[in-house]
Amino acid sequence: MDKASAALKMRSDWLEGRQTVIPSDAKPPAQPNRPKTPILVPPGEVPRRRLGSVEGRGALLHAVAHIELNAIDLAADMIARFTQNELIEEEVKRCFVEDWSRVCAEEAKHFSLLSERLADMELSYGDFPAHNGLWEAADSTRQDIAARLAIAPMVLEARGLDVTPPMIEKLTRQGDEPSVAILRIIYEEEIGHVKIGAKWFQYVAKQQKQAPKAYFHKLVGTYFAGKLKPPFNVQARTLAGLTEDYYQPLSNS
Repeated sequence: MDKASAALKMRSDWLEGRQTVIPSDAKPPAQPNRPKTPILVPPGEVPRRRLGSVEGRGALLHAVAHIELNAIDLAADMIARFTQNELIEEEVKRCFVEDWSRVCAEEAKHFSLLSERLADMELSYGDFPAHNGLWEAADSTRQDIAARLAIAPMVLEARGLDVTPPMIEKLTRQGDEPSVAILRIIYEEEIGHVKIGAKWFQYVAKQQKQAPKAYFHKLVGTYFAGKLKPPFNVQARTLAGLTEDYYQPLSNS
């Protein structure tokens, strides 16, 4: 919870004028601080459990909490690593920090809500194995702001828009309304996060005189292994600024 608290404090400091644009000598760590647990395993080794049990529902919420913890790091890294990038013009730096500090704080809120829900189920973050795929994607794009924007919010977080409604339906069938309420909050706010990512990607593409959709296709082909998986939540993706011609050409459908 310390990471979530720090993210929320960063946001309040920014809003209240105690935090300014990150200085140009900021050096983000190669690997963010993490708790000793969960144990990290390859994605295929993360066990899946049926939602008919408390443990099964807890494992699902734990997986989402792990994503949210990584998302805190991703948003903070976006600020520290790229605010002073040459493609971010001086007059928009404050807007850049404004957007990503908001994302960071909302991801912290999501992690906190999930942690509290796990506690209600007599579980805690770290009780189940997890994988490091999201941060590995961040690490692979650490030198390229356009690639980071393309992969993190526009591919990986956009995937969350596809899979969260089915999770909500399954938990609703199990009568787990407290968990459903949290996932609804996450879903609505993640649309905004993907939208922020798409906005800044389009800005960076323009700075580089690149056509955004073709540039996105090129970067995803370079930095993302495999095809994008349907079915896609077309409505949510469109609300987030991702029209079908961004992702359908990259799908296996």
